[in-house]
This record gives sequence, C-alpha cells and structure tokens, in this order.
Amino acid sequence: MNKLSLLDVAFFVAESEASPKHVGGLMICKRPAKAPTSFVADLYQELLGFTDVEPPFNRVIHFSLTGMPTWRESKVVDLERHLFYHQLRRGKNGRHELYQRVSELHQPMLDRSRPLWEVHVIDGISERRFALYVKMHHASADGMTMVRWAADSLAASATDLELRPLWSVRHAAADSKEKRLKAKKTESLLGHLAGAGKRLLGLGRLAAMLLLESVKLTKNAISLPFVAEGDTPLTGQVTAGRQFATASVAMERVKLICARTRSTLNHVALTCLDGALHRYLGDEGVDLKRPITIQMPVNLRKDGEHGSGNKFGIIQVALSPPTDDPYVRLRNIGFSLRNVRSMIDSVEPDAIESYTLITGVVGQLAEMLGLSDRLPPTGNTLVSNIPGPREFLYIKGARMEELHPISTLPAGNLLNITLFSYAGQLFFGLIATDELPNLERLSTYVAEAFSELEQSVLDAHQPAS
Repeated sequence: MNKLSLLDVAFFVAESEASPKHVGGLMICKRPAKAPTSFVADLYQELLGFTDVEPPFNRVIHFSLTGMPTWRESKVVDLERHLFYHQLRRGKNGRHELYQRVSELHQPMLDRSRPLWEVHVIDGISERRFALYVKMHHASADGMTMVRWAADSLAASATDLELRPLWSVRHAAADSKEKRLKAKKTESLLGHLAGAGKRLLGLGRLAAMLLLESVKLTKNAISLPFVAEGDTPLTGQVTAGRQFATASVAMERVKLICARTRSTLNHVALTCLDGALHRYLGDEGVDLKRPITIQMPVNLRKDGEHGSGNKFGIIQVALSPPTDDPYVRLRNIGFSLRNVRSMIDSVEPDAIESYTLITGVVGQLAEMLGLSDRLPPTGNTLVSNIPGPREFLYIKGARMEELHPISTLPAGNLLNITLFSYAGQLFFGLIATDELPNLERLSTYVAEAFSELEQSVLDAHQPAS
C-alpha cells in the first residue's frame, strides 16, 4: 500500500462531476511519409498488446473510514477500459474539431474503481496527422511528471521504431517515491518535530509578509489571496462542460525579447497573457482598475528530485497595473516576479505547501457551498509553466509536432492557462468551462499581444539616428 500526501488527497476531496481533477496532454503527430492509411489503427492494436502495466498505472485508489486513502496495486489491468480509438470524419477533421473532441474527452471524471488514467488515439486528422490524448488523475502525477513520463515513452529519432507505451515503462519517478516512503518510516521523532518547527516558522514568515503587503508597507512581495476582482467572466462557480484553445510563438522570437530586455521566458509570456486578458475583458465590458492577479504554481522539488504524486505550491502574483504600453507592462511584471522569487526562496517549501492547502480549502469550501459567484476568488486565473523537450520526439517513426498540457480548473476559476515549451515553440494551452465566452478570441489575442510586445521592444532598442 502507498499513502497519499495531503495535497494528493485534496484533489480527491475537491473533485466533482462539474470539476474533475485530472490533468491531460494532447500530442499531435504526423504520419511517416510512406505510412499506410491504416498506420494509426495498426498503432492502436499494437498498443493493446502491451498488457504488462507498471506503477503507478496499475494503482487503484482505496478509501478507508479509519485512515487516509491509499494506493493499491491491481494484478490485472484491462487495457480495453483505458485505451480507446476515435476516427474523425472527413470534412470534420480540422484543428477546431480535434479541440472539440478533446474538450469532450477531458470533461468526465475518471472511474475510481480502476487505475485512474486513459489514453485516446484520435485518427483521421487533416494533413496526415493523428493525436494521442492522455488523461490521468492529478493525485497520481502533476503536469511536470506527466511530461517527463511522456518523453520517456517516445523516441528521440524517426528511425527508432520500438514502441514503449507510457504505462509499460518503469518510471524512475514511481521508484523514487517508493524509496522516499521507506526512508520516511526510519525517520526519528526528533526529525519530525524539527520539520514541523520549520513549517511553522515558514508559515509565520509568510503570514508576516502578507500582513506587510496588506497595509502597503511592501510592494509585490506576494499578492494577497481573495482580493482579486470577482466581477469578471474569468471567475465564478465552476460548471461542467469544457472548451480548449491554443496559441503559439517561436522560441527564437521569445529569446530575442529576453536578451534585449534582460527578461525571462515567464516575464515575456505573462506580459502577453496580461495584455490579451485585458483586451478580452474589455470586449466583455469589463474595465479593470487594478492588476490582474494570477495563481502561479511553483515547483517545490529539490534539484534532481523526481516522484509521482504532487509537490508544488500555489501563490498569488499581481501582474501589471493597466497600461497600453507593452514594454511598460513587461517591466512591471518583471519587478513583481523578481520580488515573488525572493519571497519563495526565503521560505521553507513545506510552508508554501501548507499555505497552498489553506487557501485551497477556503476556495473549495466556497465552491462546495455554491458561493463562488458571490465571494472574491483566490485569483483571476491560474497560469503554470512546464518546460518540455527541446528536440522533436517520435512514435513508430511519426513525429510529434505539438504537445499541449491540459490542466484542471481550480475552485472559483473558469479558465486555466498552461505554458509549454517544445521543439522550438512556446505553446499556450487554454482550458475553460463552456460558461466562458469567446475562448478562441482570447487565444488569438495572446498571439497578437506577443507581436505588439515584440514591436514595442524593437522600437525601444532602435539605435538613435
């Protein structure tokens, strides 16, 4: 048996039909040049033959009235209940139809009576493409872990035709978690007390920072939770029904802006999102007078540490005060993120995790009581950043052209945005409820906001005549 962390358990407690707590990934691939039309159907049949299922893909959640939930390994996993084949109809097989199908697949909860994962093979996409859509419960893995597992299962070259389905690969992450659990059993009581003391000290330090911020004695050390503008289409009671959209820009263009402005990828990406969100909200009749507040996950794993389950925190970050100048917006966001980074580095990771659980519980209670439409949200939206492989990956000689992580929606937020870098592109993945209007327009605004920032930076760095 394998115990779950409090954060892992929280995903089960927070889950409902309207707000399932799984994460997914959409891999869009192109068939090899000389592959037959049956290539994808044949791939699906071959995948069904990999019946040896490795942890954590063989684990079933077990709930007990007397203790914490645990993972139990299943001796037999019926792949026909986890692996599915879909064929898009000709004329209805473009990107819009693909995203619509993935939105429908992303909506339902996973069946808790069996291992909590699915893989959907989607055939017949235009331009000789097909897709693999993977979904897995968030208690089993966070987004960074899922990307690492996906990369482990793919090949680095088109000539490597060996098939390695992600459920049949023994992942170092699962093994390392087992070792950590065994090590924890040997820890002394003194070690536990020391850890609890550090957590309490960290929470105290974090509380002091929030107090100073609330009385305006500091600026952007960390944004306060539950003070974001609630009267926008971005927040409210999460309902069933999902929609998905994407945008992308070349990493070469992003790196040029970073070099000229001494910024990071996060600074540039959040500047684009801030501009796009303000323009989108303006279209919807919302004129914000204060900065947009995002919820931002931060990785709490140490360098070289891997594991299944989750180890991250979520903090609130204020973006830029409203401005029409993209360059000014970039500078404001850079200032905010640098202060937040300093704050994170000065607090124990366990304290950040505890803070995440506390704020999450408050937001979740509001959602469970149906009060998210009336109470202030934790933040306006959640934005995460997952670094991906720098080179193209392949499956049976088919090149994976795009990889889009698709996350879950936190309590009170109708939109979640994931940044993902892969093979020279920066992708923006937007998942939202059906209640959010004009999601595709927002994705268009992201690309346009990047072009505006790019031009603003070029103008600012033009040599004097």
